Amino acid sequence: MIKKVAILANGGDVSGFNAVIRGIVKTAENNGVECYGFIEGYRGLLNNEYIKLDTYNTASGILHKGGSIIGSSTNANVFNYKVEENGEVVYKDLSDVCVENVKKDGFDCVFTLGGDGTQKSARDFMVKGMNVIGVPKTIDNDVACTEITFGYNTAVSVATEALDRLHTTGETHHRIMVLEVMGRYAGWIALESAIAGGADVALIPEIPYDINNAVEKINDRVKKGKRFSVVVVAEGAAPKDGTITIEGTRDNGTGVDNTKLGGVGQRVAKELENLTGLEARNTTLGYMQRGGTPTAYDRVLSTKYGSKAMELALEGKFGTLAVIKNGKLDSVSLEDVVGQNKEIGAVSGNTAESNIRKVTMDHDLVRTARNIGICLGD
Repeated sequence: MIKKVAILANGGDVSGFNAVIRGIVKTAENNGVECYGFIEGYRGLLNNEYIKLDTYNTASGILHKGGSIIGSSTNANVFNYKVEENGEVVYKDLSDVCVENVKKDGFDCVFTLGGDGTQKSARDFMVKGMNVIGVPKTIDNDVACTEITFGYNTAVSVATEALDRLHTTGETHHRIMVLEVMGRYAGWIALESAIAGGADVALIPEIPYDINNAVEKINDRVKKGKRFSVVVVAEGAAPKDGTITIEGTRDNGTGVDNTKLGGVGQRVAKELENLTGLEARNTTLGYMQRGGTPTAYDRVLSTKYGSKAMELALEGKFGTLAVIKNGKLDSVSLEDVVGQNKEIGAVSGNTAESNIRKVTMDHDLVRTARNIGICLGD
């Protein structure tokens, strides 16, 4: 019987974290299960720092709040964790410490709220004998085996509102308005917000772009009397025969992507200005996409995910990920989620072994974008 469970939120913050936590806690309470939350994701699991969660105190009034009441960590790969020994930085596998913490604390299951890297670590903990259940989180919408992740809808809504505002400025001043949005490996935000926001060009990681095709689209609009254009660029978009635009690198050890993306929007704006003769301005939306109040859609989706995750725990279906499949709540094995990325500790996405969900060329969004005349750069 499940009596005591713990929740951890890991990776970049999204709107909907708290709604998932609330969904788990409420469902748990209605079944006589105690809930706790590890502070700052896997780092809290390693340090054994947690708090009691209940809907009358710590988890009260959180449905509409952005962020996470139990924090989150973006660089805590406990299978390859940075520590300092004798004045030198070394990396160690401290996952066994986490497993022992869970046993010592008496947690019957740990819920892992996060993206592909978080769920890869969850799968690795499953191999080590820990009872885990994942909930797919990321604004990039790229977790495998589910149709949508929580946090994504809010990010698209924020990007769409930004495009609406940029549209009026571009039209007034006859400029090319470029909006850089998040999307390291997958272009879901860029593509869907481009359609919703009436953009003329959308550049995504899945389609290496030819800047001349974007120029042709913009020049054609000028010939037809439209002296402005709106362009959406995913941060991971790259030109044909070129590379992604990197702002810098981090040192978080092996097994994770240490590149810090940034600057592709400005790069595209400069190229378009030089090639079209029109003034071009870039806006990088950045963390605006992650924060703030979740949309009604994300509040409902997150609550559904949290409730489903707790249902899976009560049914003893560990080592799974709560998903949306064919529009309905379901679950899949974490082994299916990670695909061929089986090496313990390797959490980075976008490798030959990883199994992240990218935009496919036969997807409805791609066909729709092409049908209504959005240039995708190819």
